[in-house]
Amino acid sequence: MRNILKNIEGDRTIWAIVGFMAILSFMPVYSASTNLVYVANSGTTTYHLIKHVVLLFFGFLIIYGVHKIPYRYFSGGSFLMLPIVFVLLIVTLAKGTVIGGANASRWIQIPVIGIGFQTSTLAGLVLMVYVARYLAKNKEKTIIFKESLWQLWLPVAAILSCILPANFSTTAIIFSMILLVTFIGGYPIKYLSYILGMGIIALTVFVLAAKAFPSVMPNRVDTWISRVENFSDKNAEEGYQVEKAKIAIASGGLHGRGPGKSVQKNFLPQSSSDFIFAIIVEEYGLIFGALTVILMYFLLLFRILVAAKKAQTIFATLLIIGVGLPIIFQAIINMAVAVNLFPVTGQTLPLISSGGTSIWMTCFAIGIILSVTADKEKIINSETEESPLDILHEAID
Repeated sequence: MRNILKNIEGDRTIWAIVGFMAILSFMPVYSASTNLVYVANSGTTTYHLIKHVVLLFFGFLIIYGVHKIPYRYFSGGSFLMLPIVFVLLIVTLAKGTVIGGANASRWIQIPVIGIGFQTSTLAGLVLMVYVARYLAKNKEKTIIFKESLWQLWLPVAAILSCILPANFSTTAIIFSMILLVTFIGGYPIKYLSYILGMGIIALTVFVLAAKAFPSVMPNRVDTWISRVENFSDKNAEEGYQVEKAKIAIASGGLHGRGPGKSVQKNFLPQSSSDFIFAIIVEEYGLIFGALTVILMYFLLLFRILVAAKKAQTIFATLLIIGVGLPIIFQAIINMAVAVNLFPVTGQTLPLISSGGTSIWMTCFAIGIILSVTADKEKIINSETEESPLDILHEAID
């Protein structure tokens, strides 16, 4: 353990923030998991806490391993991963399974260990790195729209079209983040308006096709529409969830009921994942609970922006923004849903909610950011022989 701590590199503040948020999640997950125990008849509260701790432990191993990789390798890695991710998404749509009641077409079961994996989270991460790669490679060039359609937007469209049928909210988040990164990366605004228009048209065509052939895509479009229609309908399922979340927040007040004393966790579905923010506020109050969580994400955002500004290359800057901002954006959406400012999306609270895929992919993104802040390029000795990874990286680029 001492050797591991000695070898930790990168932004120490980000390490501290992530570690603090992980520890902060223990009590809320332990408390909120009573819903899974007594309502869903799944395990015990101790079991769910231990599972969460184990997932976080492996998550930190992912951070440690990834942050040791020179960040330039992620450029070629994203290019190699795109076809793999595409195949995984196709398999997920064809053979998705039900994990804890989640939609069958979002998950696949990892062989041997039997853990559910949501492939869309991996796809989103790979896409963000790929977009950063494209923008960095073409920063000094005049972007030709037709060429960018094939080189940038065709892979983006292919991946998002595989995510869309099962998970509209994730598709919308990824697409929004890609538009933001391309804007920051200097992609012409005129072309971005074309892409946005094409995206709206494509979504409209998909909705109409799904409505015309419901047997091909059963219930998905109806689910999206109902979530929007039921945004303020207390009698609907989503309205019920948000209503319970609002009661939890209101009953928590400024100081909270106290650790483990939440009442709404017994009635609120997904209380340990999608609506854990409401449970935190109910038990710890607005001052210690809500403000602490919001402050942690604000500090993480601040350090992400600082790291992006200090980055030595365009690719490094765009890479940090591309994988870092979605974490903050997802957190904002999760908290907005809990206070009824946004329709139910099924997005978890990064680093705090229970859930293996979300934790691991967030940790992978954090590891990439820390790889850049560690400035791995400085330790590469130009006089030493190139490794196979160096040769592969140069060949891909």
